[in-house]
Amino acid sequence: MHYIYIVRCADDSLYTGYAKDVERRIVEHNTSPKGAKATRGRRPVVLVHSEKFETRSEAMRREAEIKKLTRAQKEELLAKSQIDILNV
Repeated sequence: MHYIYIVRCADDSLYTGYAKDVERRIVEHNTSPKGAKATRGRRPVVLVHSEKFETRSEAMRREAEIKKLTRAQKEELLAKSQIDILNV
């Protein structure tokens, strides 16, 4: 499986990325030099959203879509995903 994810950094910024193993990737962001350069100075990061895809190309397409969103649109996506989780 392929995933896109959004993390909220310690400075309240949002970072969107791709991974095959989201849990491992979050650990890398928080502890390893393999974490994205953009998040290294903003630790710790907390996973706030993820989506699962069958193919890498689908995931990469969605990641690009999310990266084009404004901050307000991303916050709206996060709020909606929280509502969806509560209604499960």
